[in-house]
Amino acid sequence: MGPTTMIRALYANLKRPPRSVTDWLADAVRAVAIVIVAVSAVTLPGTDTAVLSMALPAVMLSRMIGLRSGLDLITCVTVFVAAGSNVLELYRAWTGWDLIVHLACTGVLAAVALILLQDSGVVPATGRRRTPIVLATLSGLALSAVWEMVEWFGYRFITDAIFVTYDDTIGDMMAGGLGALIVGVVASRVRLTREDRAPL
Repeated sequence: MGPTTMIRALYANLKRPPRSVTDWLADAVRAVAIVIVAVSAVTLPGTDTAVLSMALPAVMLSRMIGLRSGLDLITCVTVFVAAGSNVLELYRAWTGWDLIVHLACTGVLAAVALILLQDSGVVPATGRRRTPIVLATLSGLALSAVWEMVEWFGYRFITDAIFVTYDDTIGDMMAGGLGALIVGVVASRVRLTREDRAPL
């Protein structure tokens, strides 16, 4: 599929009207996320606004690729909770919250990555059940590694308020990998996308 066709499909899924309560809830979370980021731009430090802004592509992309409404809602909530927890410093305040969020957030992002890889033709569809398990897990580990590099960059060059230690990094990556593995197992048995979506 060419880039133009893919863009048209993404746009078609984006403009599709909500058809269920879950669709409406997911769109409401997206709208709230956009408002919070806009407000944070004039009320919070730039670093906090940047962290919150990083959630916006994910919450929009989950609709654009046509995730099932329940998974779409879970993705929107999880990603924005992950960003908000950073701003509210919940990772420092609540022991173990960091690992829970990494497991959940990396899992839903691995689902998004899995669909993009398959739909874009980067990975051919084999029809084998173990393929999504392997792809999702690898995607989750890769995303976890990128996130930890972003954290290190922020700690090294922006602010030393970012908590970065070896144990924290490895623990986060393990939790993210586990979350992605779980999603891969689910994807090997359940369709992750809507039946009425525009295929990419």
